[in-house]
Amino acid sequence: MASRASTKPITLILNAARINYDNKINLSRLSKLCSVYEHNVDYMSDANEIVHAVNNFCGEGKKPEIVITKEMEITKSVFQQFPSSVKLICEAGTGYNNLPIKDARERGVSVCNIPLYSTDGVAHMVITYMLNFSCSFVPQQQMLWAGDRSNFTGPFTLPLRELRGKTIGLIGGSGNIGTCVTNVSLALGLNVAISSRSGRLPAGHPHEGNPNVRMLPLDDLLRESDFVSVHCPLNDETRGSIDGEKIRLMKPTAFLINTARGAIINEKELIECMKENVIAGAGLDVQEVEPPASDSEIWNTPNIILTPHIGWRSIETRQRVMDMVADNIQAFIEGKPTNVVN
Repeated sequence: MASRASTKPITLILNAARINYDNKINLSRLSKLCSVYEHNVDYMSDANEIVHAVNNFCGEGKKPEIVITKEMEITKSVFQQFPSSVKLICEAGTGYNNLPIKDARERGVSVCNIPLYSTDGVAHMVITYMLNFSCSFVPQQQMLWAGDRSNFTGPFTLPLRELRGKTIGLIGGSGNIGTCVTNVSLALGLNVAISSRSGRLPAGHPHEGNPNVRMLPLDDLLRESDFVSVHCPLNDETRGSIDGEKIRLMKPTAFLINTARGAIINEKELIECMKENVIAGAGLDVQEVEPPASDSEIWNTPNIILTPHIGWRSIETRQRVMDMVADNIQAFIEGKPTNVVN
């Protein structure tokens, strides 16, 4: 897209309510660059609804040149019905496995993402789960809500654990989020094990040579860790890779945490493992399907804590991602696109 002095590119935020659900996000930076249209829905799964929004929401005779999405699947067939005016798709997040990268490239449409906007938020979500598990916080509250005050009046009945000296294992945890988890974990006195395809930390990694940070093969990491946190991307190799066989390698006292992508864990096999008390618990900020089907067993499986993908949803993180989307769009308008993934 050439630089323009007089007209602003029409920009459609396809599912604006997912990012700005409380109307507290300042979009002024984006509005200075673009004519912004906010389609105020959280998610659309119906192909016809998506196609209709892209082609008609901005008004008669107005077709978007830029489409912003957040964690919404755009299939090849849906993308093929986007108007020819679309020149840029911005994923307001890091993962882009929900977008038709190859098809966009063949059509000359750039796709960009935001690689580093939620590092602290997601890392702190991992720590939040770990702290909750260590003190049986959720089971204590469940007992109170059920009218059971026996932990206040009689012998305490739930397990409590100190974190110091325990091991947190990070699957694919040598990137930015994993490194932030490592920083906080070390400050809390934990040891850290990391698995990666390369089997070593990247050159210049801040914890290279730290005696409390070890690289381990995945199976060894699963066997030795008290907490296992998933940080790898979702792709053909990792989809369903944390299955029943892998979970059964974990300690019966261990906890599994996923803030990456839901489909990395085989949810059906996790549920079966939880029914058999194979591990002590799981914390899932992401699920295989978001939201899970209304009749999914995962809603009611004991010792699984679910949160609705909130690691990135703090107001600071959401503001940051939209400011960074504006940076991407400005670079694209100026003919110097950044963070292009196709």
